[in-house]
Amino acid sequence: MVKWIVNVPVATVWTSFDSPREIDHAAVTNPVSLDAWLDGLTYETRLGLCDQNLVQTQLLYGEEVVVAEENGDWAHVIIPSQSTSKGDRGYPGWVPKTQLVEVVDDWNMTDAPIAIVTSRKAKLFKENHQSSLELSYLTALPFLYEQEGKSFVKTPDGTGVLDSKDVVITDSPARGNGHAIVSAGEQFLHLPYLWGGMSSYGYDCSGFSYSMCKANGYVIPRDAHDQAAAGKKVEVAEIEPGDLLFFAYEKGKGRIHHVGIYYGDGKLLHSPNTGKTVEIIPLEGTIYEQELCAARRYWVETEA
Repeated sequence: MVKWIVNVPVATVWTSFDSPREIDHAAVTNPVSLDAWLDGLTYETRLGLCDQNLVQTQLLYGEEVVVAEENGDWAHVIIPSQSTSKGDRGYPGWVPKTQLVEVVDDWNMTDAPIAIVTSRKAKLFKENHQSSLELSYLTALPFLYEQEGKSFVKTPDGTGVLDSKDVVITDSPARGNGHAIVSAGEQFLHLPYLWGGMSSYGYDCSGFSYSMCKANGYVIPRDAHDQAAAGKKVEVAEIEPGDLLFFAYEKGKGRIHHVGIYYGDGKLLHSPNTGKTVEIIPLEGTIYEQELCAARRYWVETEA
């Protein structure tokens, strides 16, 4: 059975095949140059990713997509791992075909051990050590074996080697509690916001909450308004660390536009908006206090 697998560290998923601008060239190639792309963006061109509706989401190396349509060098994909009200099968968008590879053999990410990157970034060396990729936090690859402090993994085009200190090997990711979700998020303090971001190169608000929940074994919807429609409803007076807080225009009565993680002690851990970085702020006296409209819990209490 043929599967389409992401073959770059982070693939940006565009609204249309003609969404990328000239300044985005480094993000649509293979090899991809994420640092060069992000360093080359000004505040205005970063903001344009959102304001001009150019980007939808992102994919990590090794993630599987369904190709629904092809247009020249581009593929219209569906992302089963990112649930959304935009489609029953998963998140839709466009990815350069050069960032995908067809894998014919069994790419098994469900019934066999996987290696999950737990460092902010991790170097993956191809077996011949002639090339390397810098993988994002939460990248998951089929695990093969461990030897002398190195974890050997299956990649979309062969065998790769990761430092064992950068990964955890698991059959099924352990579930963390609310404090574990907060702890996962704290390691990204001061990371610049990126619209559509789903990696340790940059998160948007809902990508941040999605990823910190996923790091603790909870796969939740991709976007803030969908996240607010699922999970366990929690009264604002009863929120606990790790709960997701949602914010809406018109002092909480309008459309939901933001999500963050309740840090505890009246504080919010979140990736705010373009030009800012992941931060912890007191809610009291802020626009967020006025716009707070809902809280949801996705975590369950776990044994210490």
